Amino acid sequence: MKHPILESRSRILIWCLAWVILAAGQASVIHFVYGSTMDIAAADGIIAMLLYGLLGLSIWFPVRYMLRSNNNVLSTIINVILTGSVTIVVWLLVTRFMVRALVPEKEDYDLFWHTALIFRIAAGVLIFFVVTLIYYLYLSATQLAEKASRQAQLEAQVREGELKMLRAQINPHFLFNSLNSMSSLTLTDPMKAREMILKLSDFMRYSLSSRTDQPVTLQSEMESLRLYLEIEKVRFGERLVIEEDIQPECLTALLPGMLLQPLYENAVKHGVYESTEKVVIKTTALKEDDLVVISVTNNIDLDSVVTRKGAGIGLINVRSRLELFYGDKADLSVTRKDDSFNVVVQFPYRKT
Repeated sequence: MKHPILESRSRILIWCLAWVILAAGQASVIHFVYGSTMDIAAADGIIAMLLYGLLGLSIWFPVRYMLRSNNNVLSTIINVILTGSVTIVVWLLVTRFMVRALVPEKEDYDLFWHTALIFRIAAGVLIFFVVTLIYYLYLSATQLAEKASRQAQLEAQVREGELKMLRAQINPHFLFNSLNSMSSLTLTDPMKAREMILKLSDFMRYSLSSRTDQPVTLQSEMESLRLYLEIEKVRFGERLVIEEDIQPECLTALLPGMLLQPLYENAVKHGVYESTEKVVIKTTALKEDDLVVISVTNNIDLDSVVTRKGAGIGLINVRSRLELFYGDKADLSVTRKDDSFNVVVQFPYRKT
């Protein structure tokens, strides 16, 4: 771990400024309280705080070791007291030696030194504990930041894994239904079966080429859905009618790839499949404040409809992916009326 003070220029400047202020404070106390001459007080204050500033930088290394989380409390307290004692003794002896070498009246300085010794010791202890506290707070903040970073990475990996799992449920489900349809068409209409195979190939190529962990624009999503609906239109012909009303500004919105496909699959399964009349699947998309609201509606043929109970995997899939991608800022609502089925998806509008 780098030294917290020396790793940036701004911290070095703040550190130096703090010791200049302390030097001025000590010189003032020595001059006004203890009656020392101004030149001796200035020399004493500057040398004492310059030396303590250098010692304060070196304190980081034992403090970093002492304040590790695996050290017990008693051992930490003893080590802090020993380190503080050694630091203060070294500071006092070296300060006295250096200042005494500069002043002409050494006996007077020795007398003054003993008079102000209690003040020096108290100041040294206070400064040591302040410096130690600063380092402790820095270590605690760093550990919390690292823990939060690891937690965020873990949550991102879990979320990505869940997204991949949910996404993997879509393609096999759709492929299974399409293969069943093509199997029937090979007997009744081989040309339609061939057309369906080609369109299915294009759709699966798009689906497999898009990355699970990267969002896509609504425009790309709609292009893939049109491929899907063209495949189903080969199967159902004129019984399937597609309508779209999408605001242009919504096309740049980002959403998880293949998010909406299960909604259309449900519309086909419970609308077109169970109807002998035309079924309109209408898509509307509009921007409301900071939300994109997408509505998928299909009518229901009351004379021909047969109630089917499915596992609801499609809607559960969409709801889960919305929650994983947007948290509680997205929503999915389902409304069933006598003659229609409507699903509304809303999520935050994002372009990046």
